[in-house]
Parts: sequence; structure tokens; C-alpha cells
Amino acid sequence: MTECAEGRGIVVGVDGSEASCAALRWAVRQARVLDADVIAVHAWQPATTLAPYAPTSARPTLAEQRERAAEVLATTVRAAFGERVGPRFRAVLVEGRPSHVLLRQARGALLLALGRAPHEQWQLPAVGPVGRACLRHAPVPVVMVPASYRPEGSPAAVVAPGRCAAASPGRHPAGRPDAVRGAPASGMR
Repeated sequence: MTECAEGRGIVVGVDGSEASCAALRWAVRQARVLDADVIAVHAWQPATTLAPYAPTSARPTLAEQRERAAEVLATTVRAAFGERVGPRFRAVLVEGRPSHVLLRQARGALLLALGRAPHEQWQLPAVGPVGRACLRHAPVPVVMVPASYRPEGSPAAVVAPGRCAAASPGRHPAGRPDAVRGAPASGMR
């Protein structure tokens, strides 16, 4: 499926990490406030980096790779919500480079939510290459949700220098990470 999030949706990048689970939990809470759908997107690429001398049995087929990618998406959704997922939630599996897929899926969405892994050294935000590409090129506001985010608690501070507008977690009933790139000056749409 390669359609983009037309209308009122929050696109969430899912990669199987605890940070992407946190982004899913945040997006569902925020979607209630915004009356929006949540679209969990997992991008996968066929593995082509196996050594040429690797036995054929070690090389997974395209179908096996797609099945593994679908399992990553399903496992992450289950880890975030258990067996109960609301009617305004969609899981989308797309073949392609993660940054390109997420940017394409975010066209027409309200927000793009990504998880941010903890960075132990110097208390700096850890944003990988996919997150950086999305922060630079996204057509919608990008929210970086820390892996430690829990709906009951207050999220940790996240600041992407020069690209984010600070937001108060207490302003919105759904709770809100305080890094939003591209948010209108008057707040969310």
C-alpha cells in the first residue's frame, strides 16, 4: 500500500523499537484530541547485502522479507496497545527507503510522529538519519517522541536546535512532547 495519509491523520514511523512504541502511544492520545486517524507506517527494503558466497538457504526470499517486516509492524502495534486497536487506526507496510516512505506517507497528514532513542551522553537528543531527513523535508509538522514517553507521565524535553518550537506538555490533555518542527505559531491546526 503506497497511498498517503489524506485528510486528518497522524502518520507514525514504526521500526520495532521502544521509541516507535512511544510514538504510537503518543499519536493515539493526540489523535483523540484532534479527531484524527493514526496511520502506523513501517518501511522495509529487500536485503541485498549478503555476501555472494553465503549459501542460498541463508538468503531470505522477497516474500520472507516482507513477512518479517509485517511481523515487526504487528509486534510493535501489539507492544504499544495489546490486542485492542481502535477503528481509527491503520497499519501500513511499504517497501522502500524509510525516509522516502515516511515523507510520502506524510503528505496531506496533520503530523508525522517519530520515536527518539535515548542518548546517554551529554543528555542530547538522539536523532538518526531517518529522523533528520524527516525533520528537514517533511511537508507537515514533525513530533519527536522520546522512548521514555508514557501517557500517564510528562515526556522528557526534546529540542532540535533551530527547527523546533517549544510546547508545554501540560497545554494539551493528550500530553505532548515538546519538539514540534513546523508547527504554526498559533499552535496545532
